[in-house]
Amino acid sequence: MIAGRGPAPSLVLALVQRLPDTSMTVALASGGREFLGWGVDRHMAADLFDALNANTKATGNWGKGKVPKIPGYPRPKAKSTTPSTTPKKPASVAAIYARLSGR
Repeated sequence: MIAGRGPAPSLVLALVQRLPDTSMTVALASGGREFLGWGVDRHMAADLFDALNANTKATGNWGKGKVPKIPGYPRPKAKSTTPSTTPKKPASVAAIYARLSGR
């Protein structure tokens, strides 16, 4: 890819798009390492687990006010990216040049 050597960009893009949904690349794109292994099948299994628990809660013969608290299936949490309250000042061209040139 650098200086015209290496595989074609279209080939690299095709290979990345065909990665399985449980790969590290897809996990990092989804929010972090905690998403590794979380493909469509695992999400569907977690949703099914939660649906069965909700059905058990709704149809159970519980005493008045004695419905048990059934926890949901643990899922990875995406890191929240909250914008800072103070807006960043845009960098000037001179500041960028000084930072890149190492002066």
